[in-house]
Parts: sequence; C-alpha cells; structure tokens
Amino acid sequence: MSKSTLSVTDNRTGKQYEIPIQDGTIRAVDLRQIKTGDGDAGLETYDPGFLNTAACRSAISYIDGDKGILRYRGYPIEQMAERSTFLETAYLLLHGELPSAAELDSWLFNITHHTIVHESIKKFIDGFHHDAHPMGTFVSTVAALSTFYPEAKHIADEGSRQNQIFRLIAKAPTLAAFAYRHSVGMPYAYPDNDLSYAGNFLNMMFKATDAAAALYGPLHGGANEEVLRMLRQIGSKEQIPAYIDRVKRGEFRLMGFGHRIYKNYDPRATIIKRVAEEVFDVTGRNPLIDIAVELERIALQDDYFVSRKLYPNVDFYSGIIYEAMRFPMDMFPVLFAIGRTPGWLAQWQEMLLDKEQKIARPRQIYTGADKRDYVPIEARG
Repeated sequence: MSKSTLSVTDNRTGKQYEIPIQDGTIRAVDLRQIKTGDGDAGLETYDPGFLNTAACRSAISYIDGDKGILRYRGYPIEQMAERSTFLETAYLLLHGELPSAAELDSWLFNITHHTIVHESIKKFIDGFHHDAHPMGTFVSTVAALSTFYPEAKHIADEGSRQNQIFRLIAKAPTLAAFAYRHSVGMPYAYPDNDLSYAGNFLNMMFKATDAAAALYGPLHGGANEEVLRMLRQIGSKEQIPAYIDRVKRGEFRLMGFGHRIYKNYDPRATIIKRVAEEVFDVTGRNPLIDIAVELERIALQDDYFVSRKLYPNVDFYSGIIYEAMRFPMDMFPVLFAIGRTPGWLAQWQEMLLDKEQKIARPRQIYTGADKRDYVPIEARG
C-alpha cells in the first residue's frame, strides 16, 4: 500500500528524506531538515506571488479554476445567486450554515441597525478634496472607524468580533455612498432602515442626484473600466474580427478574458451575463452588451483563445451593468469592496480561530553583496 509521504533525495549530499503529505500538501518547514552541513539553515521554498503555496486551511470557499467551479461553504454560487440574498449569503460565509428563519431575522435586524455612522465621520470625509478618488476616501474612512470603536482591538473577544462584523457589513454601503456624494458635491443621504440592503445603498447613492450622477469625468475603475474602453474602441460588431486579429498579433490584450485561477469559463461571468439582461429590462439596454456578446461568441470559437484557456471573467460584463445603473467608473472598486466585505470578515474570523496560524513572516532569498567594509566618502572612487 502506498504511503502518504514524499521521498526526497538531495543530490548535493546523497541523503534521503521522507516528508509527510497531508491534504495534498507538504509543510514547507519540513524542508528545513534538508541541509548540506551544520552551517546550512535548511532548504526553503521560493514561490513569488504564492502561486503554489497554501497559507492556511479554510472551509469557506472552494475553487477549481480548471473546471470553472466556485462554491461557498459547499453551495454552488449559481444556486446562491439564483435563490439567496446578499445578506443571507454573508451569514453563510461567516457562520458556515444557512440560517433558519429566526436566525436570518436576527441577522438582518443587527445589520440594519448598524448602518448609521457617527456624525464626526462626515467631518472626516469632508476633509478630503472634492476630487479625491472615492476608493481612497472609503479605505481611509473604514480605517478611521477603529478610532470610534476602540474595543475593536479586542479580537479574542467573540462578542466584540461579532459587533465589528455587524458594523463593517452595515456601514460599508453608507461610507461608500458618502464617499461618492462628497465627490460630486451633494449632501449626504442617511440610511433608510425600511429598505433592503441593496435598496438602501442605491437610495443613499442616488437620492435626488439624477443630474449630478452624469457629471463625472475621465475616472479610473480597474479591469471592467478597461473592458468598457475596449468595447467602445471596437465600436460595432462588424469591427470585432479585425480587432481579434490585432489581439492575436500581440497589439492588444483582450480585456475581461482570462483569469489567474479560472482556466475554464468563470462561473461568476455566467451569472452576471444573465443578470445584465435583467438590469437592462429596468435601465434600458446598454448598446455595448451586443458588442460584448458577439465578441465572446467569436473569441470562444477561435482556438487561439480556447487553447490558451482565455474565457470571459466577471469583469467582462460587470462594468456594462454598473454603467447602465449610472455608477461612475471610480466607484467600481468601492462596489467590489462592499461585496467582498463579508468574505474578508469570514476569512479574518477563521484565521483568528485557527490555532495553527502565526504572524506571517515570509522569508527572502538574499541576492545582494557579501559582507564589505564601510568606505569613507573621501576615499570613494
């Protein structure tokens, strides 16, 4: 019967080692025993970008990029997107199971009643210049919350952790909306606890701002902004073949295609493509969607893209939806932050409770000069 170990022969010394394999991994510190002599600190791994290094054990999300699979706590995201809500999904991420009706009511109540921010937060935001990027304002204001809730530093206290989770999920849309309204010179709109989580955010963003929402200029929104620029550059469905030829010649990248993890069709893109049509039923059709759909169809029939596993990712359609909803491009990363807050908190909570975790201290491979003596300035060449 095969053993769950890795046999290693160090050809420098001829020594052999047996390293345990667990969950398809080996512990990097087990390599430290592989030495060439007493002065050797032991073998290390070199993995820029952590492409093949697991930093923790996690029960939150499962990804198989080659098969295009993404699951939250075991549930396919296709089912969650179709049947669940944002806050119910947030509960699942943080608690591990779907809530009962009573648990969901309590969860919604606690989130809803933490949406208000201290009045001094408005003064803090007012300190930013009017053209400050909303993401910079948002990140800075989230950091400033710790000064209003000093008990947040008691991370070992379960009650305190739970309060911070309520606060961050509840206040993220409020801070995001305040950052936007500050950037367009509009008065802040307070949360309305009678509205849904998403409805409340949209109300705080756009309440009495129809004209102001159209005033934003050339702003930066990230990957999905680049998709919008590309689709506008293409201009029409008839121009797609010529554009693809130029991509294949290396003149451009096909924005919104390819992903570091997903080497198959991004499952999030499948969902958001369907959502786009639902949004357009309300907002009116964004003409860029027709170019996007045709671009996707042609690209996925071309072996150049398929052989390189370049499939549409979530950014390919998200920008079109946000634009149809009249979000300015510089709000795109802030929208990402709101959506990812429950996941970040779930990972934070899980790692705090993981007894195997330690302060992260990545090692380096030193490639600099050997020891040398200081040379006085008058003696330097």
